[in-house]
Amino acid sequence: MSDTRLEWLLQGDVSIQYQTWRDLLDQERPELQARIAQEGWGARFLQHRQADASWGRGFYQPKWTSSHYTLLDLKTLGIAPDHPLIRASVTQIAHHHKGLDGGVNPSVTIKQSDVCVNGMFLNYACYFGQPEETLASMVDFTLAQQMADGGFNCHKNRSGARHSSLHSTLSVLEGMLSYAQNGYRYRLSEMEQAAAAAREFILMHRLYKSDHTGAIIHQEFLKLSFPPRWKYNILRCLDYFRAAGVPWDERMGDALEVLLAKRRADGLWPLQAAQSGQTHFTMEEPRHPSRWNTLLSLRVLRGYGQSEIR
Repeated sequence: MSDTRLEWLLQGDVSIQYQTWRDLLDQERPELQARIAQEGWGARFLQHRQADASWGRGFYQPKWTSSHYTLLDLKTLGIAPDHPLIRASVTQIAHHHKGLDGGVNPSVTIKQSDVCVNGMFLNYACYFGQPEETLASMVDFTLAQQMADGGFNCHKNRSGARHSSLHSTLSVLEGMLSYAQNGYRYRLSEMEQAAAAAREFILMHRLYKSDHTGAIIHQEFLKLSFPPRWKYNILRCLDYFRAAGVPWDERMGDALEVLLAKRRADGLWPLQAAQSGQTHFTMEEPRHPSRWNTLLSLRVLRGYGQSEIR
């Protein structure tokens, strides 16, 4: 283990240590995963859990200390999926926040569920083992929201959006991947077909460009923020493609070049931006080297045959 970046990663939070061993060194370390709930960032998230099994002011308020985003962050850390308190919190959402259209819905005034929220919910609900019958209506809702261009947009059923959103599409893809990886079977082939079409939508845009002009859709897509929550960026997208086992496609190349250009002289990647909003605590400081972004970048490069770890 000669790479000093590995040593630096293994000096970080136990969640970083666990994923470094798993994704860069090919070693499962269940004893490290078990420690995520007991120390460091994972324990700090759990300390903010309230007696009614919620965080913040319930399901979706405020950003980013609500139950929804806290559970998404806990999944991102790689905390053990069988943690009983976390499972109870997910169950509370699933049972008390289902809309008339079958989607999970945090709003009491907006009747249409949000497909981006449902994608994120599937992401952590599947990881934390919600029963398939509980998730069936969310699957039905999500599939019904796919647009003609292959992607998803949370405004489709609210204001009649005609073009998909990279934000929504990636959130839904991550939920679909979690659904497949955790052994769910209901409408699985349809979910996989929908995911293939959604990936093609992203690739058609070369991950961040207009498919008509080639211009950058939004500069924010190129900034390495973490945790991303619902917001799209190219590193989050490349890491999804890696996790989903998607073969290399030359249309990923522009985004990978941007990612490599963001590497610092010391071989690390920075945290470029923090999202505004309330947080339980700060994991990493903007404009400093980021263990999260370095870990994600190195595993993307490794996944696509450009490993920098020797």
